Amino acid sequence: MKSKRYKKLPVNTKEQVAEKIEGLLSMVRSNCTSKFDESIDLNFRINNKQKKNEINLRTVVNLPGGTGKSIKVAVVCEESKINDANDAKADLIGGDDLVEKIKNGEMNFEKLICTPSMMIKLSKLGKVLGPKGLMPNPKLGTVTNEISKAVTEAKAGQVEIRNDKDGNIGLSIGKKSFNDEKLIKNYNAVIEALEKEKSNLTIKGDLIKQVFITSSMGVSYKIKLEKSL
Repeated sequence: MKSKRYKKLPVNTKEQVAEKIEGLLSMVRSNCTSKFDESIDLNFRINNKQKKNEINLRTVVNLPGGTGKSIKVAVVCEESKINDANDAKADLIGGDDLVEKIKNGEMNFEKLICTPSMMIKLSKLGKVLGPKGLMPNPKLGTVTNEISKAVTEAKAGQVEIRNDKDGNIGLSIGKKSFNDEKLIKNYNAVIEALEKEKSNLTIKGDLIKQVFITSSMGVSYKIKLEKSL
């Protein structure tokens, strides 16, 4: 059952003519009528149905304006890297002891970073970490010897771009309280990351079919891309 708040929101916005993001932010904000600082979210529909194989996108993007969220980062590393993790303000740090805790189901973190030498031990925990999307991955920068850089980027505003089986990508580019400049910079960073990923793919036609923007409790508006992607 739709709430009184939701019934007051505009209807059929998905059927409106697509506009550039600069012209949509004020409308998206006007729909943020809940009491909390709503997220501003993007949803991409990609051209996933290719003749030879489906597209599987998975990468990360560093949002220049941040995400407005605080995440807990855990680091599994050898003793020589502990100071690096501490200096970068990782929330949980350990070696074999932390691996054992994870094995027993203690996963009080949202991102896991490890060094290559420790990945051998974590790889055995695929059934525990995989379903939660926490398994470190070299492509995502979470298997690295540059622990300080990885932790800093994860905490500063790094988000994952990953499509589901239906070809949808959903991610947040900030909060209602962010100014337009921050949100647009974050949006452009996501578009640039997708352009880079497209160049690495063998794809027929455009990668992106449609893009929508919404708030956590709002309605969607169609974004007009500056160029084909």
